[in-house]
Amino acid sequence: MAVSGPKPKEQRVSRTPLTHDWVDVIDKPYRGARPALPRGTSQQTRAWWDAVTRLPHCVLWGEGDWQFALDTARIHAAFVAGDLVRASELRIREARMGTTLEAVRDLRIRYVQPEESAPKKAKADSPVTSFEDERRKRLTGTKPGG
Repeated sequence: MAVSGPKPKEQRVSRTPLTHDWVDVIDKPYRGARPALPRGTSQQTRAWWDAVTRLPHCVLWGEGDWQFALDTARIHAAFVAGDLVRASELRIREARMGTTLEAVRDLRIRYVQPEESAPKKAKADSPVTSFEDERRKRLTGTKPGG
């Protein structure tokens, strides 16, 4: 005998959004290897290239990322030469490369200050209390040794 009522719905698959941690990058200009621009590239594109390839998060880039940046430089050169149709593609590529603060935030990259290379010394004037003295103080409400 057939069951009356509507056809059962398929089981839903609950998809929880992926959460990605922030990537901490030391806030200092990138000084590593980078591809060279082709000869004859305009001065504006060279200045753009110098600014983009000195971003601190360039340290994270691999070979494919550098090729993407080089292709973006070609699009920038076309835009500077007057090919305004390239503007939207340039904007999208610059966002993916993280050239603005908003784009860096969207990529979940956080610039951090470099840590001191020397180990931190404890302050000489900071009082060190023993566990027993602290426990006695908390239990009795009196100062240790008094």
